[in-house]
Amino acid sequence: MDRTTTRILLIVIMFAVSFAAHAQQPPPPQNPNAQQPPAYQNPTFDDTISAGDDEAGNPKRKLVSWNEYDGKHFTLRFGGAALYEYAAYAQDDVSKQQFELHPMPKLRDARFILAGSIKTDRAVTWSLGLMWDQPTQKFLFRQTQIMIAVPEIWGDIVIGRTKEGISLGKVMIGYAGWTMERAPISDATIPILADGIKWIGYLPKQKLLWNLGSYWDAFSEGQTFSTYDHQIVGRLAWLPVMSQETGQLLHIGINLRDGKVNDGALQNRSRPEVFEAPFFVDTGKFPAISTRTAGPEIYYRPGSWLFGAEYYIQDVNAPERDDPFFHGGHVFASWLATGETRVYRTRGGDFEQISPARPVFQGGPGAWEFVAWLSYINLDSGPLRGGRFWRFTPVVNWHMSDNVRLEFQYGHGTLDRFDSVGNTQFFQTRIQLQF
Repeated sequence: MDRTTTRILLIVIMFAVSFAAHAQQPPPPQNPNAQQPPAYQNPTFDDTISAGDDEAGNPKRKLVSWNEYDGKHFTLRFGGAALYEYAAYAQDDVSKQQFELHPMPKLRDARFILAGSIKTDRAVTWSLGLMWDQPTQKFLFRQTQIMIAVPEIWGDIVIGRTKEGISLGKVMIGYAGWTMERAPISDATIPILADGIKWIGYLPKQKLLWNLGSYWDAFSEGQTFSTYDHQIVGRLAWLPVMSQETGQLLHIGINLRDGKVNDGALQNRSRPEVFEAPFFVDTGKFPAISTRTAGPEIYYRPGSWLFGAEYYIQDVNAPERDDPFFHGGHVFASWLATGETRVYRTRGGDFEQISPARPVFQGGPGAWEFVAWLSYINLDSGPLRGGRFWRFTPVVNWHMSDNVRLEFQYGHGTLDRFDSVGNTQFFQTRIQLQF
């Protein structure tokens, strides 16, 4: 790990440690006759939204105030986060012939976020995100946007660099997910960011939410996520079951995407849900004109349990390669053994990260989450043999506080590629820090 990366990680660790020390300080003496405030509780739904909500670095509990400013005309908040990981492998002989894997620790992510609001009659929020990019050894702009409330059209307009808005798993903050990485089909076919404009809407009575966006690459040309010249993206979800009292939720959605491929060449590829590993499935670059991607999503949350599934198909307009067709998805179950309920954002149509009811640094057990995850991707079509990959992953997440999370994953994956079928076992750990 180079010197710059080490400094970034140490800064975030120092912030997290200072928060932990602050949280462990004894509370001030209280009048025994005074009315005590209610115990900390998480609501099961969040009806608010602002620019930067799709980024990390905004814990629920406010342990410090030095990083926030609330003035007469505007507000400002500074935050940051980091992920540090370790991955090891056990391969059979065929897997070793397909890829040579070695244990490796790595700084997965480090980012800083500025966000705030402008105090006008119409709600206006903004965010600016900077991420340390390990391959280029540079800070790159992440989500940098302005969000303007437009109640006349039942929602908000977002302008700038943002997530396209399709796939609940892709819309969610990476720091909030139930596994370390998103499903391979999502990484292979849906860019993580795009520059453009989108309309986010929500009708509470009808229990409908949507996202409609148009994006182009005038400012993102050359960025690793910029694989399309322009694209139009839409998402519609229905919430037929919503109960604050029981915590029940049923989310049913559909996603559509139409994009013109950048420079007339497309490459779909994905790692095996391990950032330190090579791309297990990869079509290589091939001539293509455009793609159409569609897929359903369904999530059911009966209190502390959460079940979810998504599946996507991509039809590629590439006559020279017989118009290939790719597909894949995931299904999972999550249980919060300590009783918390994962909060659902009605305006964003996704889930927030876990805020433990009794954090470790306040004498509690934190929040313990147990997950079973199954994913699949198929990049074989016609003359293109990008490969097929399955992975089953049991996960244990220990949410120690709003600022610290430890993750432990075991995975068993099967790769069908290079005219052979290899099996790999994955052993992964991660520490997640936020302020």
